[in-house]
Amino acid sequence: MGLFLSRFFSIFETRARILMLGLDGAGKTSMLYKLKMNEHIHTIPTIGFNLETVSPVKGMSFTVWDVGGMGRIRSLWRDYYQNTEGLIYVVDSSDRERIAESREELFGILQSDEMVRVPVVIVANKQDLPNALKPSEVTDSMQLHKLTGRKWYIQAACATTGEGIFESMQKMAKMVKVYKSYP
Repeated sequence: MGLFLSRFFSIFETRARILMLGLDGAGKTSMLYKLKMNEHIHTIPTIGFNLETVSPVKGMSFTVWDVGGMGRIRSLWRDYYQNTEGLIYVVDSSDRERIAESREELFGILQSDEMVRVPVVIVANKQDLPNALKPSEVTDSMQLHKLTGRKWYIQAACATTGEGIFESMQKMAKMVKVYKSYP
């Protein structure tokens, strides 16, 4: 009976395709599995992608595509843009030397025709580290104020502890609902 009810109510659930991108080592996979299993797992660099379904809020499920961020893999990101309804862009806020590179990649993604209007949550990850930039500093360094014509939000987070992770997904859920209501 429980399985029947679960399947019955799942037809009323809003589903969304979420793309999770960011430079290598930013914490994308750690974040995904913290969401999925609510525990920190040790990861290795992603070659290709990880695919998981998570339910950040009641009545909504995300199919999350976590695509590797190493230089040679980034050229494949474009292959994942189609039908994306939300972008989670993870930034290692402790890696000050790569903030400009991260900004260039994010702005490159958002220039694609397939990513027009797609809402973005920028996750300023690794806030537990002493040299981490605050979200306001990430906003300035990445020139996020230039993201006009789309909904975006920045969230401080730590994938290893989960701090800010669930909040970023809740914000994404709200943004996706609005995005899906305006075709």
